[in-house]
Amino acid sequence: MSSLQGESLISHLIELRNRLLWVVLAFVVVFFIGLYFANPLYSWLTAPLIKISPAGLISTGVTAPFVILMKIAALVAFVLTLPHTLYQIWAFVAPGLYAHEKRLVLPFIISATVLFLIGMAFAYFFVFGMVFKFIAAIIPPNMRWTPDSAAYFEFILNMFFMFGLTFEVPVAVVLLAKLGVVPVTKLKTARPYVIVGAFAVAAVVTPPDVASQLMLAIPLWWLYELGVVAAGIMVRPKPTRE
Repeated sequence: MSSLQGESLISHLIELRNRLLWVVLAFVVVFFIGLYFANPLYSWLTAPLIKISPAGLISTGVTAPFVILMKIAALVAFVLTLPHTLYQIWAFVAPGLYAHEKRLVLPFIISATVLFLIGMAFAYFFVFGMVFKFIAAIIPPNMRWTPDSAAYFEFILNMFFMFGLTFEVPVAVVLLAKLGVVPVTKLKTARPYVIVGAFAVAAVVTPPDVASQLMLAIPLWWLYELGVVAAGIMVRPKPTRE
């Protein structure tokens, strides 16, 4: 490795370190703000379950209440700093991109953030209620259903993350097409594999009921279709030379 290559590698590592420090700093600041509002947020996050099971949650671990409040604060910090995190990621890779690719940064950050929030809202307002109703409907008569708070928050955080990522599919599809990684024609021909993959992913990451699996698989498929349509509009085929 030449001295110029070594200096370039070191400068990239320093740039990466600085970007990561800004991400961590923003996360920590918002984390403590979220920790201040953790108690009212706890009531809001448990509302879908309380509607179905008024008995509420129990905590069996000694430190469970503290850990749960920390998880709530971390969720708030992750969501509120997502635009900043995406910008830092983009700023790190931007020097290696062309000018027309750099113009994607603002639409990318806005659309990725909005779609992630829509995915979380979809999980909270639609999926949680159906899952909890299904579970409540199959409880044996002699069983008392009082979920553990740690297990409950692990469940909802996983669901928030999965549905948030699912709603990022159109952004990913458009970016792949705009950057020339995958042509639009290939995206269209991959449709059958995407449909199968959507149902396979839903079967693995959702609870074992058909309703919640469909509520992840079908949006995942439709969002892919939306991304293909958007890519077809935004990405014009290059003219062929005769």
